[in-house]
Amino acid sequence: MYIAQEESFGPVMVISKFKNGDVDGVLQRANATEYGLASGVFTKDINKALYISEKLEAGTVFINTYNKTDVAAPFGGFKLSGFGKDLGKLSPSLISCLRVQINERST
Repeated sequence: MYIAQEESFGPVMVISKFKNGDVDGVLQRANATEYGLASGVFTKDINKALYISEKLEAGTVFINTYNKTDVAAPFGGFKLSGFGKDLGKLSPSLISCLRVQINERST
């Protein structure tokens, strides 16, 4: 799917179906792009969300929320979505290996 492989800016969200339990297939499709600025995981299973977020090739991974950021958190992408990270104490020493996880907990 073309739109899922491009780095689109604007109010665009790609939602795709997958077979129940096919986490590795979902990860393969999600990472099959030249870009990796941000991604989102929505699930009731926090362990699954954390597992997936570790495997996603994206600079920011939102869990059960999207686009809620802390202005003090390092920002930047993986692959062609950026070189290094902006902001944060570690920024001068990082190239592109830091992933920021933002988790929305329900109360």
